[in-house]
Amino acid sequence: MVTIVNYGMGNLGSIKNMLDRIKEKSIITSDPDEINTAEKLILPGVGAFDNGVKKLREFGLLDVLNQKVQTKKTPILGICLGMQLFTKRSEEGALEGLGWIDADTVRFNYSDKERSLRVPHMGWNSIDIKESACPLFREMEGVIKFYFVHSYYVAPNDRFVTAATTTYGKEFTSVICRENIFGVQFHPEKSHRYGMQLLKNFTEL
Repeated sequence: MVTIVNYGMGNLGSIKNMLDRIKEKSIITSDPDEINTAEKLILPGVGAFDNGVKKLREFGLLDVLNQKVQTKKTPILGICLGMQLFTKRSEEGALEGLGWIDADTVRFNYSDKERSLRVPHMGWNSIDIKESACPLFREMEGVIKFYFVHSYYVAPNDRFVTAATTTYGKEFTSVICRENIFGVQFHPEKSHRYGMQLLKNFTEL
């Protein structure tokens, strides 16, 4: 059973539909008691960093998420903004993030020579696996592509947190793996074959 955290931001239905396709039971909930009993968690997210932090507070989910992830070591997958919220802070706002990984969230900032690169980074792009032992990559080979939509990305201070990178004018971290904490900058729920495989790998941890 996978628990999809509902804090008012994210493609909740799309994620559940993809889990249904791989025959994985899941629930969407904002109930702290249900989250507290979760076997695995997915924290989705679409929108602004500060609004995401505010919503987690408004829904009363900060304490239970910290307990589950940091104390109980429950596996969690952050998707897009969900992964960014794992960091300490973001250039997009002023509020502190969850701080589960030693990283900041920064904006794509290109020189004049690179102005042809539009922000947000939107569309299909490949990943370059840096840590093949990360369980999210099981049974993936060849050119592995996912669907991206984002203007900000995670910049870890510890390079060993980075499990895969993607290049869009510059190389950036697109997948993180650290103990029970996993995050992807792309949207597996929109990424067809490899998106299904990644979610399947997460559910089978």
